[in-house]
Amino acid sequence: MLTPFREILEERRAAGAAAGAFTCYDATTAIGVVRAAEARRDPVLLLVAEASFRSPSGRLLLPALLAVADAARVPVCVQLDHVDDDDLIDAALAAGAGAVMADGSKLPTDDNAAFVSSVRSRAPGAGVEAELGHVEGGEDVAAATEAGALTDPDEAATFAAATGCDCLAVSIGNVHGRYARPPALDWDRLRAIRERVDVPLSLHGASGIPDADVRRAIELGVCKVNVNTELRERYLAQLAAGLPAARDGLRLLELEESVIDAVSDVVAAKLAVLA
Repeated sequence: MLTPFREILEERRAAGAAAGAFTCYDATTAIGVVRAAEARRDPVLLLVAEASFRSPSGRLLLPALLAVADAARVPVCVQLDHVDDDDLIDAALAAGAGAVMADGSKLPTDDNAAFVSSVRSRAPGAGVEAELGHVEGGEDVAAATEAGALTDPDEAATFAAATGCDCLAVSIGNVHGRYARPPALDWDRLRAIRERVDVPLSLHGASGIPDADVRRAIELGVCKVNVNTELRERYLAQLAAGLPAARDGLRLLELEESVIDAVSDVVAAKLAVLA
């Protein structure tokens, strides 16, 4: 069932858990995510990458994910992820996205705050996530990456109050894609941010973070965790493994079901960590 962004995050925060946010490049992935979520009775977020929404088929993908979310038997929200283009954000909101990630993290802090505030004013019925500091790496291409600029706890308090954002993505040593070396998260920084900021916090780049560290982040206030790389790795591995047999008889349905099951397995394992 389609559910407001902030409602999902606040429910997870009250439960001492985190909502899993999973990037979906097609309806097959979204079905796998929802299958796992329904089996566990957990809420989830379906993320649409900027590159996906900007592509020629983007105008069809977001409505498809909204249809999957609406038919789900658990709370689901569809969010446009990591976008700094006002036109794309407005298009996603007009298409029915339940939330947008207004990413001004590459801008000076004041400009970032102005950008997020502008999006907030145009999206009264949708959730708005922001990022302070900068989580390095690409959302769509997994390359080894070093951590970027870290979130300043005092700036975070001022930023959250000024922008009215519904969720704040933190940079504490996490990256998108693959980690150049084992992640060393700054726990003192996360604790300080949580002490100063009341809005829900999100952790991006969770695919390379050990489960124990993800759990620790949740204990320190994170209530939304983004996952992308692990899904793509499993999706492509299953596709490669199943394709030779599927060619015999053109068994496309069987191949798709195997990919859905593979995605669902990854999501179920991740949701177990976030609960």
